[in-house]
Amino acid sequence: MFAIIGCQAEAKSQAEPGQKDEQELMDKPKNKSKPELTPLQFHVTQEKGTEAPFSGEFYNHFVKGAYQCVCCGNKLFDSDAKFESACGWPSFSKPADKTNVSESDDSSLSMTRTEITCESCGAHLGHVFNDGPPPSGLRYCINSASLKFVEADSAGD
Repeated sequence: MFAIIGCQAEAKSQAEPGQKDEQELMDKPKNKSKPELTPLQFHVTQEKGTEAPFSGEFYNHFVKGAYQCVCCGNKLFDSDAKFESACGWPSFSKPADKTNVSESDDSSLSMTRTEITCESCGAHLGHVFNDGPPPSGLRYCINSASLKFVEADSAGD
């Protein structure tokens, strides 16, 4: 299996040595760590891709613990908020902390959706929809490839 290093490719700079041009500063990831990503993890988190439904490691995973960003380790979702949605991707009713995810309009694929990204590093996670269970009514539909899981005993829960 091949591994792709880094959460985002860096742009080549045309600036003088010791100076950084504007494009290079914009292209740098927010996080400073450089984890190894599989080609699928890179495609999902950096190219806003989507894994095939029912193929991800966590779509049918119901173990107590926390789901973190595969790129930076930011805690995104708790297992207590995970539910079976039959959509083929891990579904959560709420983030572990609303400030750990960012939402933005996504009008790709000729539809309007709300994209979810990691607030810490900007990695694409998935989308949020208004068809979830009470009380939130939300379904955070997240790609398994954007997540890593830490069991409750390991997470200190």
